[in-house]
Amino acid sequence: MTDPSPTLEDLAAAAPELVVAINGDPATPVSGVAHDSRAVVPGDLFFCVVGAKVDGHELAGAAKESGAVALCVQRETRAGLPEIVVSEVRTAMPLLSAAALGFPARDLQMLGVTGTNGKTTTAFVIESILRAAGRKPGLVGTIETHIGDEVRPGIRTTPESLDLQKLLAEMRDASVDSVAMEVTSHALVLHRVDGVFYDAVAFTNLTQDHLDFHPSMDDYFAAKAMLFTPERAGAAAVNLDDPYGQKLMERAAVPTIGFGSTEGAEVRAVDIELELSGSNFVIVTPFGEAKIHTGLAGPFNISNCLAAASVALQAGIGIEAVATGIGELRAVPGRFESVDAGQPFSVIVDYAHTPDSLDNILVAARRLALASGGRLITVFGAGGDRDRSKRPLMGIAAAKGSDLVIVTSDNPRSEPPEAIIAEIVEGVSTVRADGPDVVCVDRAEAIDIAVTQAAVGDVVVIAGKGHETGQEFATETIPFDDRAVATEALARHDWRGDA
Repeated sequence: MTDPSPTLEDLAAAAPELVVAINGDPATPVSGVAHDSRAVVPGDLFFCVVGAKVDGHELAGAAKESGAVALCVQRETRAGLPEIVVSEVRTAMPLLSAAALGFPARDLQMLGVTGTNGKTTTAFVIESILRAAGRKPGLVGTIETHIGDEVRPGIRTTPESLDLQKLLAEMRDASVDSVAMEVTSHALVLHRVDGVFYDAVAFTNLTQDHLDFHPSMDDYFAAKAMLFTPERAGAAAVNLDDPYGQKLMERAAVPTIGFGSTEGAEVRAVDIELELSGSNFVIVTPFGEAKIHTGLAGPFNISNCLAAASVALQAGIGIEAVATGIGELRAVPGRFESVDAGQPFSVIVDYAHTPDSLDNILVAARRLALASGGRLITVFGAGGDRDRSKRPLMGIAAAKGSDLVIVTSDNPRSEPPEAIIAEIVEGVSTVRADGPDVVCVDRAEAIDIAVTQAAVGDVVVIAGKGHETGQEFATETIPFDDRAVATEALARHDWRGDA
């Protein structure tokens, strides 16, 4: 917080194009901000956000009772508090929140990454590079939030705008000096990252996902492209192996470099050696070359490393720190994560939940299977209340890439799991006339079937949930961690080579 506390007039100055009027005393001091009436503390400015189910204007009285000193509204409430009247509360909230908290992002080197797949791993690699460069970094992403050495569970990939500003303020106050952050298309469209300027941003790829939110792939791409503008970023790096990355490069309005294996990529990997436990390569950049070893397995992780390296280089971090940082990161939770209980075959848990990411994971897993002379067994499902059109495509990817296909539920949410599975099976059946080898609605049972059928040298891939520790149903979320469930299933069997 700034000292003295900013006034309503100070906050209104942060978004003059959105502020319609200030009703009441413009000199009213504000010591905090809230958008949840249950979280209001004395001195707060309460944002009356109009949501899909709840209109915050109806909670103005409750906010006042909890000590709110003012409201941000898009219509008068008659709650008897000073009001900043704006054209839309959700749009004004990030800018006014940033002002109330002393514009925390301005005190942090902000490095962002967007794309369909690879955001989480790339953000973890960026954080490791920042640490190797002598920084005290933070991390904002799907799996976890890091404030220096403190680790907290992630709530959503990109937090609500006010929560993000509070988090950045907390990082600043904890002497964090730089942040690696995942930036989603939802966050860009819903104004969650307004008021944050990124020193550099990276684009990993764009493949089918979120078409329940975006009406088309073109709309999805347009949302991602919002990040690559002078108003939001100072520099950029894009994946030229991806057609949307090429498109983004052509229209780049900020200094941009390309990475990948495509001719013309300024940052690329050469002399690549793919190993079962990671990769070795030489990174070639306009800023120099370096030998790299990463413990992150699979060709797709080389691309993620190039993305992280490129955005770090664009932010002024040296090639030596880039190489060290990539090498020091051993694993990312729930991303091609091995489960080892002493069994004579491999079990891999991964978050892959799109057709492209599932295909990439299976290509990497196939290398393991070929090296050990075994089969590739895949257990997967698809989430409910999300893009339905990708379900058969995931079935096709699994059928093409696996020797044994086990279709199960993921997070069904409000949909019947059997209906989701039926749509996946349609895709599997276009490749295999007989469909999947196993259909099992109960995910724990499906995982048990997979490890029961696995033999020496096989590779079992459990895809879709990765780091998640719960399974979402219509009325409840139950504890469920693929890694723990797989470990328990392995413990129930006797692995003496005859499993």
